[in-house]
Parts: sequence; C-alpha cells; structure tokens
Amino acid sequence: MADDQDLDSLTSKQLHDLAVRKAVRHGDLKFLWQLLKAIPAAEAEAGDVGESEADIKYVVPMLDDYIHAGDGKLAEVLRPTYLDYLRK
Repeated sequence: MADDQDLDSLTSKQLHDLAVRKAVRHGDLKFLWQLLKAIPAAEAEAGDVGESEADIKYVVPMLDDYIHAGDGKLAEVLRPTYLDYLRK
C-alpha cells in the first residue's frame, strides 16, 4: 500500500475509488457498510441536510449515494474515512 504521504496527495475522489476498489476486491463488507452508514451524516455536514434525512429512511437512495460518495463535497467530508481505511 502507498505510504501516508502518497495517500495524502490523492484527491478525495481518488481516495474514494481506491478504498472502494480495495474493499470490493477483498470482500470487505464491513468497510462498505461503514461507508454507507457514514454517508447521511457526511451529506448533512456537506450542507445537504434534506438528502441525509431521506437516506436515513430509505436504503435504495443510500446505494445511489455509495456510488457517488467520491464526488464533490461529500467526498471531501468522507476523506478521513478513506484515509483511515487505506492506512490499515
């Protein structure tokens, strides 16, 4: 795995893609589930409170969010989650 400095130099989108690919490749459902649970709070922190409330109520939108968790403000808020996972 890349060292901390290499990971820190990646964009949040790149971290998302790397972490998700690693989790899928290793069948790490625990991380993927942790990510899904973190998305509603991250959306609220990124300024999309309405979306976070909807995600708490519905699983299907969460799956869509999972696909887009590497985009924009959401990726920036989830950046520590990706870094923590990739450093383990």
